[in-house]
Amino acid sequence: MRKEFEMTKNQLDELMKACKPVPYMIIGNMLPASPQENANRAWEKLGNEIGFKHMTVKPVQGKGAAYFTAEEDEAKIEGEI
Repeated sequence: MRKEFEMTKNQLDELMKACKPVPYMIIGNMLPASPQENANRAWEKLGNEIGFKHMTVKPVQGKGAAYFTAEEDEAKIEGEI
């Protein structure tokens, strides 16, 4: 079931920080994680913290960046009961 969530300022700041590209040098053909990969990991961490499936996130029109909807993580909900 889809539910609306609101991030705290700290959670939003952490997510925005993860999305920023970082300068790097390629040594030995090893590339660092992309901003998209970093953002996905940040969403996954947030989903684990507050109980939603991180790949189902959608923005809420007319509200700030801290608001989004996502499918609740049923396994986490059942585990808390």
